[in-house]
Order: sequence, then structure tokens, then C-alpha cells
Amino acid sequence: MAPQLLAIPGCGVLSAATIIGETAGVHRFRSKAAFARFTGTAPIPVWSGSSSRVRLNRGGNRRMNCALHMIAVTQIRGIGPGKTYLDKLMAEGKTRTEAIRLLRRRLSDVVYRTLKAVDASISDTAEQMLIAAA
Repeated sequence: MAPQLLAIPGCGVLSAATIIGETAGVHRFRSKAAFARFTGTAPIPVWSGSSSRVRLNRGGNRRMNCALHMIAVTQIRGIGPGKTYLDKLMAEGKTRTEAIRLLRRRLSDVVYRTLKAVDASISDTAEQMLIAAA
């Protein structure tokens, strides 16, 4: 249904199937932020005095979060741009856990854009078929 997902480095057949099955149509989400909230990759801000930080989101769809985590781990091992992004964040002073969380959020945005492109191409194809049938 979405072979473009397999073009994302680190995304295998099982991860792509999980993403397609759990998403149930990307048209349900109004933005990439709403999609990130659904996947559990949106950060949750926490305040304590004058410091402002974010913490790991324990909510959201855990299967989607697991699929995105597996893609992130695969990219960190050297397949794709994840390793350079992780190294850049760690050089900026982020911990490894924070850097992986940020990578998962970035991958969530990539998956959202990919699914939106697939959804647009499917709707264009359906319109052409309706026009041809008429």
C-alpha cells in the first residue's frame, strides 16, 4: 500500500506494515504535530522553577512508537542519516536518550510526509479512474 515507506533507511517490511495498520489513514491527522502526538513522539514540557525541559511521552500508540524506535536504532547503527544527526545532537550537549527521542520525532515527521504523499497519489489515481469510468 505504501512502498515509499520502505525507501526510508531502516524501515523494513514489518515496521512499514505496523505503521500502515496502526495509522489507518493519514488523512485523520491535521498536522505532523497531531501525528507525533498519536505516535507518542511529541515532547511533553515540564517546568520546575526557572528551568524548562521536556520529558519522554509515555502516551500515544506504543506499537507506532516501537516501530519508529526500531527505525531510529537501525539508523543509529549506520544505515541512514540517523547516526550523523545523533552525533550532532550529542555534540550540542544532549544526552543519548534525549538525542534518540529527538531522532524519533524527526522520523515521525518523515513518515507523516511520506504517508501524505502516498495518500495524495492514491486520491489522484482514484479520481483518474472515476473520470475514465464516466
